Amino acid sequence: MVTVAGGSPEEVRAAYDAIAEDYAAAFPTTEPEQPVDLAMVDHFVGCVVGGGGRRVLDAGCGTGRMGRFLADRGCSVVGVDLSPGMLAMARRDHPDLDVREASITDLPFEDASFEGVLFWYSLIHLPDEAAAVALEEAARVLRPGGYVLVGSQKGEGTFDVGAVLRERGHDVALTRWHRGPRELLDLLHGAGLERTARLVREPLGRERHGQVFVLARRP
Repeated sequence: MVTVAGGSPEEVRAAYDAIAEDYAAAFPTTEPEQPVDLAMVDHFVGCVVGGGGRRVLDAGCGTGRMGRFLADRGCSVVGVDLSPGMLAMARRDHPDLDVREASITDLPFEDASFEGVLFWYSLIHLPDEAAAVALEEAARVLRPGGYVLVGSQKGEGTFDVGAVLRERGHDVALTRWHRGPRELLDLLHGAGLERTARLVREPLGRERHGQVFVLARRP
């Protein structure tokens, strides 16, 4: 059992390193997602491909499960993540995916390198200032006309997910920032991105929180 306090990038990295194998075993594909959530990802892919693009950055790719989803729909995917442990699972389970260790607030790519950027529950461990930097980085690496899709728990303030992790045998703590559609839109607009679609839904099944998804475009 590893004890980690959540907050800084180093602590987030250590926490996900600790849970990587259990996470990969529990969620090999899209088990946590509802069909309506995946419809937003399909819409994102349709916008990217419909605009003549294929190259998508999975920003905070974790074990590569959403990268697999994107690749199976025709995207050329590059994933980045802070956690070597999560990346090890991605390379084990999806050896054809290109995944790299990097921070979503400091992307190791040239300007206008991608037609799409996916933040699938990866902004949730960043406070507003850092989330704004991550979205500015996304706008930088996007080609004009490219798309960003953000998925997040809906709400206000922070939430400690440590209790759930402890139930799975890991004495770790992670801070999660919940945001509503207005907060996400403000962050996207601040990065120069324009909303094209949004989905807000209430909790379903065993979920404790609602979910929000916002699709935006670089002009």
